[in-house]
Amino acid sequence: MNGAAPAMPSCVQTERHGEIIVLAIDHPPVNALAHPVRSALLDAVLAAEANTGISAMVIQGVGPHFVAGAEIREFDAEPRAPILNDLLLRIEACSKPVIAAIHGNALGGGFELALACHYRFAADDASLGMPEIKLGLLPGAGGTQRLPRLIGAANALSLMLSGESIPCARALTLGIIDRVGPRSNFIAAAVAYADEIVRSGQGARPLRDRPVPPGVLDDAFLGEQRRLAARKFPGVESREPIIECVQAAITLDFDAGLALSRRRFEECRRSSSSRALRHMFFAERGTRGGAAPRAIRRVGVLGAGTMGSGIAISLATAGYSVSLIDTQTAAITAGLTRVRDTVNAAVDKGRLAPAEAAAAIGRVQGSDALASLNDADLVIEAVFEGMAVKQDVFASLGRLCRPGTVLASNTSTLDIDAIAAASGRPEEVVGMHFFSPANIMRLVEIVRGRATLPDVIATAAAVSRRMGKLGIVVGNCFGFVGNRMLYAYGRENHLLLLEGATPAQIDSAMEGFGMAMGPNAVGDLAGLDIGYRVRRERQDLPDDPRYYRVADLLVEAGRLGQKAGRGAFLYAQGSRRPVPDPEVDALIAAESQRLGIARRTIEDSEIRDRCLIALINEGARILTEGIAASPGDIDAIWCNGYGFPRFRGGPMWYADTLGPAAVLSAIHRFAAAHGNRYWTPAPLLTDIAARGDTFDAWHKQHSSRGNL
Repeated sequence: MNGAAPAMPSCVQTERHGEIIVLAIDHPPVNALAHPVRSALLDAVLAAEANTGISAMVIQGVGPHFVAGAEIREFDAEPRAPILNDLLLRIEACSKPVIAAIHGNALGGGFELALACHYRFAADDASLGMPEIKLGLLPGAGGTQRLPRLIGAANALSLMLSGESIPCARALTLGIIDRVGPRSNFIAAAVAYADEIVRSGQGARPLRDRPVPPGVLDDAFLGEQRRLAARKFPGVESREPIIECVQAAITLDFDAGLALSRRRFEECRRSSSSRALRHMFFAERGTRGGAAPRAIRRVGVLGAGTMGSGIAISLATAGYSVSLIDTQTAAITAGLTRVRDTVNAAVDKGRLAPAEAAAAIGRVQGSDALASLNDADLVIEAVFEGMAVKQDVFASLGRLCRPGTVLASNTSTLDIDAIAAASGRPEEVVGMHFFSPANIMRLVEIVRGRATLPDVIATAAAVSRRMGKLGIVVGNCFGFVGNRMLYAYGRENHLLLLEGATPAQIDSAMEGFGMAMGPNAVGDLAGLDIGYRVRRERQDLPDDPRYYRVADLLVEAGRLGQKAGRGAFLYAQGSRRPVPDPEVDALIAAESQRLGIARRTIEDSEIRDRCLIALINEGARILTEGIAASPGDIDAIWCNGYGFPRFRGGPMWYADTLGPAAVLSAIHRFAAAHGNRYWTPAPLLTDIAARGDTFDAWHKQHSSRGNL
């Protein structure tokens, strides 16, 4: 023994079946085509090609998937040979038939690998797609050239611009798949198919040699595709390059089209939108591990209003048995009706199968008895947002629920420790802040209290995941992460209104930046009276008569938002379209005069900068205090809960795009113009800017030291 370290096992295993060799990609968890995989696969293919005893190759993926894509982390560095393009060209050039044996996901680079093979044999659980546009990229390893040659340019373009996967049956109909086999004994069936190909003398059949089937991409089709892609992926710079490359499959030879797609891929890889979207990809995956969650089978939802019934829908469609509890019989009836109608509407839209919908509806039972919660494993409270009400509810839950039941509050702003204390068992209390409508919105802020046990937090996270939601653990303070930052953002909105901007101008400026809705339309949608009540409970509001004064004025004038037909805007009966109202402009102007505020013309750039810089500065404070574990958590919360544009990566990534030094300079500029009451930079921002660093780099440094 010489003490040398043992050789690392190859991530591509080989197994002979007579004249057929199986090349098995074994790179958990999803067989991503990282550099070691590409190198090992190339070596295995070359060896098989040179071996005269081998007549065909089968490429498979070990585990639940074929290949679920490229290794996204590698996109932040320069490509390393062999790049995927070169590997696939070599596979395609093999003189022996190469068969892709596809099960589970074949996505992105995995789909391109399957297209470079000469035949595609799939299990009935296979799912194929090119989701590159979701990361601001395009299929850069030949997908834009091979897929049009296989299924036509129009079908190929639609698939690429949608970013969605298609099931095996659809892939078979389109002609992507040559044959379907059973999932059981799948590799034996794939080997048998390869042997059949060899015996029939069919040989290799590279897609590069095929012409694109007849059919043109006319202006009407392209216009509709552009419209759909722009709506689904606003701000994403790869939309037009995808169209250009698919058109090149028709007009250029294969090598020229491939070279173009490679150039465009590299341009997109370096684009700001792709970098932001790749950041979001990892931010939304976060970190898992820690304590094991408790087993949850039965869930009680307390409060049968819009929020409670939305939570019940999410739980029931995820397979949980749900008791929907309310003290008012009429509210229970309305809540159960809302559950039934919403779930059935999902069937009409093709989102649920009728049998799944019927099962989900059957899982929700209504009751007006709190005692029915005594067998629940988890109770989620969704009652009125008031501390006294919630403390009274948790005092009852602490007495009625058996030990071990997790008690969760859907509070959006209130002190989770004060709520937990009322239960008498604060270690089993956690915040689960759902966003409305709860059955649609993906985000859940999981709020840890001082006493919350790790397995209680893990349980809330596991339940959120099972519901298909993004659960992000945050600390306890007023508003947690999302709403605390929203108050800074909204503060500038309301100050700008008093200074001379109109609600329509502010909303237009922020929507032009990429926000899904402007702040005034958002307030109208949520209901202005909700924030009004929250502010009446707070004891820490600034001593400033301007603070949210416009919002208070609107509520006091009966302008509660969409539900009242008027808020910052007017709404026609049954319409959600905001219409500017001169009465609101006059109301604000009169209040400005009363407060002695000189009104002026305000540029859109100032609106954007003040709202966004306030948001970033509050985010930096939240990081300093440990309320958020990472800048990525803040970004994921704001992109998923508040309509921040994904193509800008969230507020903290956007700060890094601007440069923290530029953000700090803007704060100093606003402090000089408006005073430092609201424009004192967060210490963390000052420190990062002084070092010429970024929030992302700061987090990586601190997390690598185990400080987070």
